[in-house]
Amino acid sequence: MTEYYQLLRRDLTGSLPAPQWPPAIRLQPYRDELAPAIHALLRLTEDQGGGRVASLTQWRQSFFTDAEFDPALCLVASRADRVLGVAQCWTSAFIKNLSVHPCAQGQGLGRALLLHAFAVFKLRGEPCVDLKVRESNLRARNLYESVGMRFVLRDLVPDA
Repeated sequence: MTEYYQLLRRDLTGSLPAPQWPPAIRLQPYRDELAPAIHALLRLTEDQGGGRVASLTQWRQSFFTDAEFDPALCLVASRADRVLGVAQCWTSAFIKNLSVHPCAQGQGLGRALLLHAFAVFKLRGEPCVDLKVRESNLRARNLYESVGMRFVLRDLVPDA
């Protein structure tokens, strides 16, 4: 079956709504001791979004070897020291992965992470931010469109 993704873009030049965090959620910076929990969440949700997540060792190493990876752009949301959400972004103003643990989905955490990521890129002087989403992932597309992301292009999902 042929699958497509959509590239979506959010203009950051105007005003941005402030994130509304679910109760008891705290945002924390990436720390290496959180890497296993962050990676496990990315792996748990990768089938929902269709993304690909490297092994823990490769993923961790990317922060040191890949110019697109910056620990400051790995936004981690937790409750009671349990990682429940991650927005892993690239230095090129691209949201690589947005993952919310199934037990926290539908509570506004994904929306808050997206809005926070937008604010981070705006502070970095970026005029826009992009992401890719599988065309069949209607739940994610609805979320992205609800925060002002707009269609840019449609392309085939590359074979794994």
